[in-house]
Amino acid sequence: MSSAETTGQPTDPQPRRRLSRQDRHRQLLDVAWQIARDEGTEALTLGRLSEQAGVTKPVVYDHFETRPGLLAALYREFDARQTAVMDAALAASQPSLADRAAVIATSYVDCVLLQGREIPGVIAALAGSPELERIKREYEAVFIEKCRIALSPFAGTGTIAAAGLWAMLGAAEALSYAAASGDITAVEAKDELFETIVAMVARSMGGGTHPDHLRNTAGLASR
Repeated sequence: MSSAETTGQPTDPQPRRRLSRQDRHRQLLDVAWQIARDEGTEALTLGRLSEQAGVTKPVVYDHFETRPGLLAALYREFDARQTAVMDAALAASQPSLADRAAVIATSYVDCVLLQGREIPGVIAALAGSPELERIKREYEAVFIEKCRIALSPFAGTGTIAAAGLWAMLGAAEALSYAAASGDITAVEAKDELFETIVAMVARSMGGGTHPDHLRNTAGLASR
């Protein structure tokens, strides 16, 4: 009979399973998103992440090295999720301007809303570092090129001006963040972005107005 059985004391609990590096990385990212959601991006430091995740600071530093490194990891994860959602939706869409515009508008807004209010804070924090701003611009360029490829077949000239695509991205960010903060509804954000995209393509057709055959299709973005 063991001493624990003799004294009636509980036996020692089983030792906690040691997480693999991949699982630990996943846990730290999940906790980081939670901190940003509950306390704001300003509170997201490596020390705070260490406390909330229940690990030592060296563990956190081993994964991210610096606070900008952590912010970059969060942004990359957000971008990867957004890209996967949009790629799948584009692949399943019909080859029409209405469908492609609806996919872009819906995918962008939904991904921001899925991540919640914390993603605008993370993106704002990226602007505080030249290196992080460069990462953001690189991902934005990839997104714009994806949109250009998806929409160019419906442009009269076969091309869409870069200025229009960057304006579309600005509208996408502003509308999505307004929906995330509750200033407008998700449906309003999607429909307005849809209209912005279609109008951009219409300009490349040689006209400055919304094509008549697409005027009643804005609701596609909210379905």
